[in-house]
Amino acid sequence: MKPDLDECLRAGGLRRTAQRYSVLEYLTRRPIHATADEIHAALNRRFPLVSRATVYNTLRDLTRAGLVRELSSEGKAALFDAVIHPHHHFVCDQCGALEDIEWFDIPDRSRKAATGDRAVRSYEVTFHGICGRCTKSSTTH
Repeated sequence: MKPDLDECLRAGGLRRTAQRYSVLEYLTRRPIHATADEIHAALNRRFPLVSRATVYNTLRDLTRAGLVRELSSEGKAALFDAVIHPHHHFVCDQCGALEDIEWFDIPDRSRKAATGDRAVRSYEVTFHGICGRCTKSSTTH
């Protein structure tokens, strides 16, 4: 079931604007991780007057409200994800695909040993390797 986006915006303490609704809709209706430029290009097909700055500002607001997650990717543009329930990620070293992985806890003892006296707010694990598609394509050649 798709979330009620108006309710999500209200719960995040944000006023509904066409831009916020459109960006959130784009990210929630597709199981993707998109850059701000990809979102801008997609929205511009529907709303030709949406500026790049508006998309960046909207993503900042949605991220601060906890409705979107910003994912840093090594040396590349940030990716945005509307799947905000806890989950981990897998990055393919070959094609660059970013996939969601179901959440699993790191045992408290291991986490505390790794973080020491730091106050951890949240964490996620990112796996790096070769995805199933790339593995299959390299074995069929």
